[in-house]
Amino acid sequence: MFDLSQAQAALREQGLDGWLLYDFRGSNILAARITGTAEGHRTRRWAYYVPAEGSPTKLVHKIEPAALDHLPGDRKIIYLRWEEWESGIGELVSRAGRVAMEYTPRNGNPYISRVDAGTVELVRSFGPEVVSSGDLVQEFEATWDESQWQMHLEAAVHTDSAFEAAWAFIAQQIRERGYTTETAVQKRILDHFAEHGLVTDHPPIVGVWEHAGDPHFAPSRETDKKIEPGSFVLVDLWAKLDRPRAVYSDLTRVAFVGETVPERVKTIFQLVAQARDAAIDRVIQAFAAGDPLQGWQVDFACRDVIEQAGYGAYFIHRTGHNIGQETHGNGANMDGLETREERRVMRRTCFSVEPGIYLPEFGVRSEVNVYVDSSGQVHVTGGDRQTEVRCIVI
Repeated sequence: MFDLSQAQAALREQGLDGWLLYDFRGSNILAARITGTAEGHRTRRWAYYVPAEGSPTKLVHKIEPAALDHLPGDRKIIYLRWEEWESGIGELVSRAGRVAMEYTPRNGNPYISRVDAGTVELVRSFGPEVVSSGDLVQEFEATWDESQWQMHLEAAVHTDSAFEAAWAFIAQQIRERGYTTETAVQKRILDHFAEHGLVTDHPPIVGVWEHAGDPHFAPSRETDKKIEPGSFVLVDLWAKLDRPRAVYSDLTRVAFVGETVPERVKTIFQLVAQARDAAIDRVIQAFAAGDPLQGWQVDFACRDVIEQAGYGAYFIHRTGHNIGQETHGNGANMDGLETREERRVMRRTCFSVEPGIYLPEFGVRSEVNVYVDSSGQVHVTGGDRQTEVRCIVI
């Protein structure tokens, strides 16, 4: 349910006059979800204007006059002709100075840029400055309540133990038959999820040697590699409880089948772990000092470690992504590479920290989840941070 008081408090805090939520046939899924209009059959443009003070106004088509009746606000403008749509937009925003929309300058953040350029032009033609609603969206799409935090912690217990299940399965299979495969380990992890009431939107990544060097490798029968003595293995897994409103836990760890990890693998892992911890420290320091923090700053703290060591060209994705009811949520990402993430790292949000170095012969990633609670306390979830490559001793 849309919380008007929450939206208006955020508008005032950010110095905005209003928030114009707009959608046409699901083109702005963020607005549709926030307003509760994602479900149902709506075929005409609608707009919902939330002022920083006062009652919201609805702009709806004559064919669908009840489209926004479930939202706060008694004032409704009904349009039929396109001219009436345009004048209706003017009536909503012409007295505002700064209006938030799902937009970012130059499409700098495509996760937020959901409103087409023409609609932004129309709004600007009535005088207001259009600014990004990124942090407003986070208030509704990315912040967790206490029950979600507890469900994350419960899921994290089982995603953590999934690694032990995977390592034990590898050891058992090698003892019994000399090897196992990427897809067999993947299935063992999925079975572990099912045993503990977890669901996932996609099977986990299990990558051996060069397959681990592909950040989005997907195991398949066509590419299946053996896991045997001397194999380096990366496992990236994510899941949530099979309950309404549950949120994900998303973790990555690496292992070597044998008693002695190759020195090159050790060196790369330690560098990745150092970068991971630098990112976490940046978050802890900012919230301890009460300083504002943006996603790109976390990415910079992490990436700088790897670049200074001469491996920057092999760290080919952002440091982390928001986590919510989807694996990749709609809050701030830890990103200064693919986008310049200027949304704030907010309290009651969760995100991954997962630096990686991807070489032709193998890749290393270390992923943990970070949650900032309502008091600004920073939590790293999913068990202890991996401090060395796990040895699977047969």
